[in-house]
Amino acid sequence: MVKRPQYGNRRARGRGDRVRRENLVALKTGDESELPDNHKRRKKTAKILNTMKYIAYCRKSTDEPGRQVMSIEAQIAELKEFAAKENLEIIDFVLESKTAKEPGRKKFNELLQRIENGEAQGIVSWNPDRLARNSVDGGKIIYLLDTGELQSLKFPTHWFENTPLGRFMLSIAFGQAKYYVDNLSENVKRGIRQKLRNGIWPNMAPFGYKNDQITKKVRFDPKRAKYIKACFEMFASGGYTQVDLVDFLAKYNIRNPNGTKIYASKIQRMLTNPFYYGAMFFCGELYEGKHKPLISKKLFDRVQEILARRSRKYKSNKHEFDFLGLIKCGECGGTITAEKHVKHYKRTHRDVTYIYYRCSKKMGKCFQRYISASDLEGRIRLIVKNVSISNYVTKKFLGWAQGDAQKEKDGSSRVLEDLTRQSEETKEKLDRLLEAYLDKVIETNEYQNKKNKLIETKLRLQAQTKEVSEKGNGWLEPFSDFIKTANNGAKTARAKNNLHELSIHARTVGSNFFLKDRRLTFAPSFQGYEILAAHPITATPRPPISILRQG
Repeated sequence: MVKRPQYGNRRARGRGDRVRRENLVALKTGDESELPDNHKRRKKTAKILNTMKYIAYCRKSTDEPGRQVMSIEAQIAELKEFAAKENLEIIDFVLESKTAKEPGRKKFNELLQRIENGEAQGIVSWNPDRLARNSVDGGKIIYLLDTGELQSLKFPTHWFENTPLGRFMLSIAFGQAKYYVDNLSENVKRGIRQKLRNGIWPNMAPFGYKNDQITKKVRFDPKRAKYIKACFEMFASGGYTQVDLVDFLAKYNIRNPNGTKIYASKIQRMLTNPFYYGAMFFCGELYEGKHKPLISKKLFDRVQEILARRSRKYKSNKHEFDFLGLIKCGECGGTITAEKHVKHYKRTHRDVTYIYYRCSKKMGKCFQRYISASDLEGRIRLIVKNVSISNYVTKKFLGWAQGDAQKEKDGSSRVLEDLTRQSEETKEKLDRLLEAYLDKVIETNEYQNKKNKLIETKLRLQAQTKEVSEKGNGWLEPFSDFIKTANNGAKTARAKNNLHELSIHARTVGSNFFLKDRRLTFAPSFQGYEILAAHPITATPRPPISILRQG
């Protein structure tokens, strides 16, 4: 075996040293012709990077001023420090407060357009997830890198090089950002569902309630709650429309939390929201809430009945014609309309306005004549008076009712047992329904519909149980409300210049008002007013006790 001479290795090392010395001299003198090709490419890349212009993009996920308030400032400070360290020229900072989960960010799209126009060749951002959390925006960035319009991306927290491997790693980073936000969405939805199962409302509290930031629960809004309850009671009386409720809230300066006026569309949503009686409707399902109800289930059901009868909102000119929509023609069944006539008296130099009501004659031939507003007012006042009761009668009826209620309360244990049994049966049905849904015996829509009905039944039984345990059988409260309303009718009939209140009370006590031959007839709204109409003597100041006990 022949050994290689040792001087050969020394001569090889000497040749390498000589090449490195020559390259160093060429770099110092600036003579690039003496440089090898790899050195020329590296120096050219360094020149390009030194002359490249960047636009910095800073983003936070929400436009609410109270959330992530320091995120933008922190990103700007970090990017300025990073640019100084890396010797990067940043020509502009683009700031945006919008989520990147979905495409369509205005300032981000403007940034890409500026890159395409050649204003800058690179983008600086804190992290790839600041640029994109969806496949569309991420694909745009990678496409610009492929075409060479975007030449560089710089991140303080992430390494990137514009090579096939670098673009592949960038696409993985965008995919991770999308996975994070998708997974976060699922976790949030799961948390919302669990809150609903626990009876906690997960969103902003409905109008009339407030979110307690300390306990994270929903409580009454002390300023608005009593007016919202009054709106339900007014509408349930049958004499008020949604427009009337808008005017009622405006009268007491009740506005939205942001200070804007309340409109009829919000009144419609409020009157149909089961949250006010203790239930929560969310994504098609009804849940039992643990918040304190503002109204009873019975009052809510009464409001729904009236809404079902009224297929449209009333937009009336009641400031001029208070009895519109109340009466129909007794001959042809057409609506009764109103018209205004102004007469000028030359001798006294004054104008007098007269209002008349007549059949609209839209149902065919009709020979009914007009009736003056004053005559019609007198007939309506007489009807309201005949179904009202005096203060003396009111006091007697309420006293007798309190005595009977106390007796029934003492013997209401049987009723409570029956309500408890029904509540337990409803609970068992809910459990069996859930098991059938989990076993895929029934579809989602069928499960939601049956569950909603059972939840309504459960809440109704709970309300009845509470009412019976506190007040005996639940007839006392509606009876007392009826007696007080009938007593208010006597005051309304005696008052003057209260046509609007008179019209509302007329709608409360009766329906199917018909005008024929200038005579007004009606049908009492329920049995209580029918009894009072049959015994108008109860409206007198002190009718005989025998008549009262007979009624």
